[in-house]
Amino acid sequence: RIKSTTEFFKIKTQDGVEMDGWMVKPDSFDPSKKYPVVFYVYTEPGSATVTDVFGADFNFLYAGSMAKDGYIYISIDNRGTPVPKGREWRKSIYRKSGQINIHDQAMAAKEILKWKFVDPERIAVWGWSGGGSATLNLMFQYPEIYKDGISIASVGNLLTYDNIYMERYMGLPQETMEDYIKGSPVTYARNLKGSILIIHGTGDDNVHYQNAELLLNELIKYNKQFQFMPYPNRTHSLAEGEGTFIHLRTLYTSFLQKHCPPGGR
Repeated sequence: RIKSTTEFFKIKTQDGVEMDGWMVKPDSFDPSKKYPVVFYVYTEPGSATVTDVFGADFNFLYAGSMAKDGYIYISIDNRGTPVPKGREWRKSIYRKSGQINIHDQAMAAKEILKWKFVDPERIAVWGWSGGGSATLNLMFQYPEIYKDGISIASVGNLLTYDNIYMERYMGLPQETMEDYIKGSPVTYARNLKGSILIIHGTGDDNVHYQNAELLLNELIKYNKQFQFMPYPNRTHSLAEGEGTFIHLRTLYTSFLQKHCPPGGR
């Protein structure tokens, strides 16, 4: 029988918003030491990450064991996510994607930074698709909190994404253009301070590759250094091509270990 090491917790922000989260602590956890935190984010109204199901806390991109190596792994569900918290919670994201979800995540992280066993200098965040967009927004909007980020297949500019999704949650761009701009990572790219790895398939048929190039151009414009990995002709899942998954996993793990080294200090 596998013993779960996942802890569920609630965190209340300075705005009075209470969010659910899960956390996996290092195997040899010592509360007198400070550990790096890796946040896994999605944040979009499409799905939740804090679910009590097998494997919800498993990072398939990390080569090895995060717990064994000495990372604290955390995920939190912000306002707007499809969790049983009522109508106001769910509807609060309308026209606020890239704003309210990002604010909630950052304010929750701020509370977590108060925990004595958390190292505020080693705070990383990663996500895929909507989670990749959230990673960019968190790195750009709250550079004082998040030091390192890995963003995969992200929407850099909300105006480039599917209208069937964006208009459902953001309204018509002809009427709510300001909200689209405020929610787009590209708007805040100039604020980057930490280390970021951006990954995108050039054949992405969901979040089109132009998102990556629009974002990169903005980072270049402001002389913001970054690491970028295009996977030739891979789609949104980056599932095609011989050796792709092992390459992606190695890239992800080596970047994380280099910029946000594991272990208690």
